[in-house]
Amino acid sequence: MANRVLYVRLPCNPIFPIGVVYLADHLRKVFPEIEQHIFDLGTVPPLDFGSALDHCIDNFQPNLLVFSWRDIQIYAPVGGRGGNPLQNAFEFNYASNPFIKMRGALGGLRMVTTYMNELWQNTGLIKRGFKRAKRYDPDANLVVGGGAVSVFYEQVAAWMPKGTIVSVGEGEVLLEKLIRQESISSERCYVVGETEPRERLIHEWPTAIEKSACNYSYIEKIWPEFEYYLQENDFYIGVQTKRGCPHNCCYCVYTVVEGKQVRINPADEVVKEMRQLYDRGIRNFWFTDAQFIPARRFINDAVELLQKIVDSGMDDIHWAAYIRADNLTPELCDLMVKTGMNYFEIGITSGSQELVRKMRMGYNLRTVLQNCRDLKAAGFDDLVSVNYSFNVIDERPETIRQTLAYHRELETIFGRDKVEPAIFFIGLQPHTHLETYAIKNNILKEDYNPLAIYLPWVANKLLWNPEPLGSFFGDICLQAFRQNPNDFGREVMDILEDRLGLAPLEEALTAPIKSAAASKTPELAAPR
Repeated sequence: MANRVLYVRLPCNPIFPIGVVYLADHLRKVFPEIEQHIFDLGTVPPLDFGSALDHCIDNFQPNLLVFSWRDIQIYAPVGGRGGNPLQNAFEFNYASNPFIKMRGALGGLRMVTTYMNELWQNTGLIKRGFKRAKRYDPDANLVVGGGAVSVFYEQVAAWMPKGTIVSVGEGEVLLEKLIRQESISSERCYVVGETEPRERLIHEWPTAIEKSACNYSYIEKIWPEFEYYLQENDFYIGVQTKRGCPHNCCYCVYTVVEGKQVRINPADEVVKEMRQLYDRGIRNFWFTDAQFIPARRFINDAVELLQKIVDSGMDDIHWAAYIRADNLTPELCDLMVKTGMNYFEIGITSGSQELVRKMRMGYNLRTVLQNCRDLKAAGFDDLVSVNYSFNVIDERPETIRQTLAYHRELETIFGRDKVEPAIFFIGLQPHTHLETYAIKNNILKEDYNPLAIYLPWVANKLLWNPEPLGSFFGDICLQAFRQNPNDFGREVMDILEDRLGLAPLEEALTAPIKSAAASKTPELAAPR
């Protein structure tokens, strides 16, 4: 029986590692006799990664080693550790000035170098840790999981040592079975060199577990770096109120990683967990759910939770979350303001109801506007980030004008300085409807490698910006980077409005039945 479990959080941006914290807390409640330790490489200087890992393993001598890998594909559509992928890609692909094009190429090369170095570094740490653990127990097990591993589970086998258990999605039940030495054949996992991942493994639903408040008195005993996240008041500490997402948004992988069944954590337990952090000085919380209110049938659960936060007396906190704003009610809006919500993100992707429907997002944009008005009326006066992904399926000048009209209405409601347009070009992910669409339409080959960003012909397709509008948006974004890189999103919206104008708001809120595929894309305006 495995009785010494070491969790190693691989290096990444300084984000609270809630995944390993919850795993350790769960196993403690099921197996109170086992020993556990959390080692967070995110708090270690890069030159010390290897020696610090060696020292930790030598001291703890684990027989179950769990690596959490949060970031693999750094080719995100916004600024990353290796630079700004969007700017590099657009300068290389669309700049007419050869010096700007060369700058984009060099920036892209630096990104690829960073990407490859991180792959080699992290796989090297996993192999190093596993080899060292076997010094103390030749039968030690290795589990590799985390958000990025769950998405790219089919690709990671090539990098892992034989015998590695690759975990997809939630790992609580898998770890329970490993500790009990039970069969793991029915879990969402496979063993490198011994078994192959089942077809559509990621689409299998996770096992529901009863979630209780994390015991932070225990966590701080097994995690020496815990205090690192309590030192600065600007850290938002993660708290999970539910798991799962019931939607089918064409580009999103949450619904398959977490499963479509929404599992609510009891409100009393969530508040109890928050209170433990509050008593340690934490005042900023991030609700880490895929969506804080994923559907209207969960409104009452959100009301119950927020009311219990009010009743708890924690009246000087702030919190933030991803929110489907079509599920707000006046009562919820009032509670959000009372409980200190000071930031939220809306991933509407487009301000055109027609395109929202085609992306299978399930939003009613008219309802979103009304609920935003209710939120403002309740006293919300902080920042809202609105995610727009231009050039999605069937984008054309009319739908761009509709998105601009919709955004201007949000600015009317909250104020221009309070609405931050986050301009994304979708990073195509495996296991999504958009990937299926790309393969069906010969944009991607069926055997493509989603991690091969060192190949320009792959990288360019993974940042979703196809023609005939690709060059147009490339030119828009390059102009925005030149003119106002520090307020890129608002600058993009202003340039688009200058070139294309605004549609009537009612047009944005109406989704015609006719297909846009047959319509001819009109000629777009020249640069101003």
